[in-house]
Amino acid sequence: MLRKTFSQEPSLQSHHRIHSYKTLYDCDVCGKTFLYLSHLYQHYRVHGNEKQYTCEVCNKTFSQKSHLNEHYRVHTKEKPYVCEVCNKSFSVKANLNRHYLAHTKEKPYVCEVCNKSFSQKPNLNRHYLVHTKEKPYVWKVCNKSFSKKFNLDQHSLVHTKKPYACEVCNKSFSQKSTLNQHYLVHTKEKPYVCEVCNKTFSIKPNLKRHYLAHTKEKPYVCEVCNKSFSQKPHLNRHYLAHTKERPFVCEVCNKSFSQKAHLNIHYLVHTKEKPHVCEICNKSFSLKYNFNQHFRVHTEEVPRL
Repeated sequence: MLRKTFSQEPSLQSHHRIHSYKTLYDCDVCGKTFLYLSHLYQHYRVHGNEKQYTCEVCNKTFSQKSHLNEHYRVHTKEKPYVCEVCNKSFSVKANLNRHYLAHTKEKPYVCEVCNKSFSQKPNLNRHYLVHTKEKPYVWKVCNKSFSKKFNLDQHSLVHTKKPYACEVCNKSFSQKSTLNQHYLVHTKEKPYVCEVCNKTFSIKPNLKRHYLAHTKEKPYVCEVCNKSFSQKPHLNRHYLAHTKERPFVCEVCNKSFSQKAHLNIHYLVHTKEKPHVCEICNKSFSLKYNFNQHFRVHTEEVPRL
């Protein structure tokens, strides 16, 4: 008989409730099960879209007061939950609990099909899609379906208008925040500085990704083959190798691609653009790779095969 083990007493006590409680409360809408009736009532707000608690700072709304209280820490920058092992702090207790698994190496969530284990339940749920081949995220405009919400969001940009235009170069964006980040390309501002090597960055996420070059961390792990990545976008692109999904679709000929960069290159077939121009002989190329190969004719470098 297999015995499930836990590193913390509260986790064990919470698990015991699964066995000791005779009554479990099921959601009539999605079938999710709860130990407490009060938790079920809170959950029903997810389906009813009832969000009665409003942030006084940014007007964002929440269905539960506890979620609003957690959200306020975004503005106050408070991180009251501290890891006893490495002193890293978190604004939300759930994030601390997930972080502890990095130290304990626990993986309490086990796939019933292949026995692969996971540290977090959402990761197990996503993993099940490998077995079921389900693609629950459907774009209503074209009925194309995807196994991950990220892929659906990427695909939706094909259909979505981009109402926010840059006043300098007229490039348009679907979100105002992305436009604001883009403006830094023109202003050349780089306010975020690496404390290790003093390299500067225009946006904070780029600084965070850069730090991984120093720490060598690869926190994003593929649930299918266990390959790890330093950045979540790299993991998301990697998943497409397993799912065979191609969320990026050419608006001209409907050919689809797994990566947006590949779609952008493909568009050159239709536009006949050749943006890479040789300064010596003025010959132009649609791909930078072909331009680099050509340039070696002038420099007399031997092309690498």
